[in-house]
Amino acid sequence: MLLQNSSAFAGNCVQKAAQFFQLHIMAFSVAKKVAKKQSKAASKPKSFSIMKLFLRLFLIGVVVLGAYAFYLDAQIKHEFSGNKWEVPAQIFARPLELSKGQEITPTEVIDELTLLGYRKVNEADGSGEYSYRNGILNIQRRAFHFPEGAEGLRHLEITWQGSRISLIQDRTQTRPFGTVKLEPWLVTRMVSGSQEDRMLVTLDTIPDMLPKALTLVEDRNFYNHHGVAPLSILRALLANIAAGRTVQGGSTLTQQLVKNMFLTRERSIVRKAKEAIMAVIIDARYSKSEIIQAYLNEVFLGQNGDMAVHGFGLASYFYFDRPANELSTTEIATLVAIIKGPSYYNPRKHPERVKERRDLVLRMLFDENEIDRSQYERAINMPLGLASGASLASGKHPAFMEQVRRELADILADSSLRDSGVKVFTTLDIVAQRRAEKALSGTIASLQTNRKNPLQGAMVVTDSAKGEVRAIVGGKDYSFKGFNRALGAKRPIGSLIKPAVYLSALEDPTQFNLATPLEDEPITLESRNGQQWSPLNYDKEFRGQVPLIQGLVESLNVPTVNLGMQVGLDVIADTIARLGVTSQVNLVPSLTLGAVELTPFVTNQMYQTLSNGGRYVPLHTVSSVVTADNALLWKKAEFYAQRTDEAATYLLNYALYKVTIDGTAKQIGANFGNVNMAGKTGTTDDYRDSWFSGFDRNNVVTVWVGNDDNLPVNLTGASGALPVFINYMKSQSPKSLSRRFPDGLGIAHFDAKTGAVVIAGCAGSMSVPAILDVLPPAQQDCSGKAVKPDGEKEGEKKSWWERIFG
Repeated sequence: MLLQNSSAFAGNCVQKAAQFFQLHIMAFSVAKKVAKKQSKAASKPKSFSIMKLFLRLFLIGVVVLGAYAFYLDAQIKHEFSGNKWEVPAQIFARPLELSKGQEITPTEVIDELTLLGYRKVNEADGSGEYSYRNGILNIQRRAFHFPEGAEGLRHLEITWQGSRISLIQDRTQTRPFGTVKLEPWLVTRMVSGSQEDRMLVTLDTIPDMLPKALTLVEDRNFYNHHGVAPLSILRALLANIAAGRTVQGGSTLTQQLVKNMFLTRERSIVRKAKEAIMAVIIDARYSKSEIIQAYLNEVFLGQNGDMAVHGFGLASYFYFDRPANELSTTEIATLVAIIKGPSYYNPRKHPERVKERRDLVLRMLFDENEIDRSQYERAINMPLGLASGASLASGKHPAFMEQVRRELADILADSSLRDSGVKVFTTLDIVAQRRAEKALSGTIASLQTNRKNPLQGAMVVTDSAKGEVRAIVGGKDYSFKGFNRALGAKRPIGSLIKPAVYLSALEDPTQFNLATPLEDEPITLESRNGQQWSPLNYDKEFRGQVPLIQGLVESLNVPTVNLGMQVGLDVIADTIARLGVTSQVNLVPSLTLGAVELTPFVTNQMYQTLSNGGRYVPLHTVSSVVTADNALLWKKAEFYAQRTDEAATYLLNYALYKVTIDGTAKQIGANFGNVNMAGKTGTTDDYRDSWFSGFDRNNVVTVWVGNDDNLPVNLTGASGALPVFINYMKSQSPKSLSRRFPDGLGIAHFDAKTGAVVIAGCAGSMSVPAILDVLPPAQQDCSGKAVKPDGEKEGEKKSWWERIFG
């Protein structure tokens, strides 16, 4: 096969290159005829020797040139057959899904469209356009290749009734839809060290006008020559000699492609000759479509900071904030105009120069009947219409992107894959991310007032059911690419560990329930190193005895320590591991009060498992990866494990809900009224760390506020981290908790002091959820009289009916 390919190429290449050797052959023929005529005048041996030498030299030259051509062909084939370029991985946010009955306002959807670069028009009839009138939003949703498959251009009509979507109509197919999604927002690109950036395009994803304008301006005879155009070179040479400087180039598009892809900027005859040979080889081996497509992706079109902008795909976003398939004729003319000199014709620095050359390109299109007079006159009167270029700003949301990089390092172990133009689809909710950034930075700024030590913070937002990370904020300066506290700051978590202690107890329902009395008296314990430890409650008061639920709701230290020691430190450590913490913990009594250092990200994993009814789902930011050709390369497998008892976890979450109503986080209940949420505050020794983890029906939020130098910040969990959570939730539309009531659970009644089961309605009793199957029956009524197991009171006489029939 290799020999067949080489032979085929050799034949094609020789055929294409024949024009280079014809002159030599003709010269040889003429020389031969001349030699014959002069054979009588010159000595026969001498003329024969010259001709023989000439022939040998000629044959040697042909062989050397052919060998060199094959050598160059091998280089070219290697580049064109593999990945021609290092193309940054494109990182996408999760797509916005719209469904019938969904509570979302038209403004929120229009904000997403603006983010995606859609254009508001009177009548939406082109890709990337929308119109809004009388409560009806019309969207020409772009074609997009989702990981699940390609979806074409769709004309969507969305109608609202109040704050909810009442109808989604696909006017392209004239049928209603239950759910549709917009294409995801391109967040950023992970650029390699090549200092080149590009987005690949194909001929079927660009307007037909683009290659027409390109060849008309840069290489009019592109489809007729064989890689080089000798007449064009001669014409350019004469023009440059006449002008006394370089005013015209004779290079074809193929030669330009060779120069950009394979050669240096050196100016020499040798380099020019090499360029011509390689252009002939490329033209012989590849089709004109392949060559022009490569040129469209290679050509240099500007500078974005320290990154070079290559290709029309990226330039379309850089200059006009839209995909190349949506470029207008005027915008195409602008990009083609820039090719001549991206620095000299920089449209942001020299708009007048660019407009003048753009209009020249438009004139050429008009002269060639590619556009009519009305189109031409309208186009030359159009402004350049440049976008800000902000959509291509790199380094956006660095804390979230760091976690994406970590996951990609495992998903795509071969680093070359990460530079092959793959598309990475993430779980990022850009709205949640921006609101989290604002909540953290704004709240810390207000807390910083009158404080000497600079405050810092971190925040993680996840989906409780899916384990998808919605937002990560690594510090108050959320655009800073340095230390990411959400992923890297290991700090003692304080009282955030307490739910693990209480869950360990509740998973033994025969011994513990929410009403079980816990001792609250002074205690002294011995730690591993022999030191004495005497924990205190936050108010340094002792209550003698409290129900288990009160110990958690009020975050009391002494009852928690007593409970933890009764359950066993090894059991608590096992619970912590089952909740998703992989690092080892020290089995010391202070473990019960949070003597374990975790990052906000890992802490959020604990609370994800709790909020999900004990179902553990690993937190992740990457959902799928596809190749540059849209072939699915990797997809996140659906995985979950029921790590804790569902009924016990429900009881714990009920207590965490009470924390937000009556406990240390009651500001939540005061701020959100009938929206039920759950959570836990955390404060460490000397008020060095302020924590809060909480959740509504859909999302889990973990917040840390502290100081990088581990100095006291004099903030409790309620006064530092909790306000960040509240401000974030105020910017959202939190959904009230709604969890399935596990089988075997019901409302039970207990004596608040003794924890004994009592009948309903007794004074001093407490009614809480409990696992009913393991509870003993009530032993006395509200007056203190004994109650028999069948409900008959002691001393009560039965009626004759009861004595006979029971």
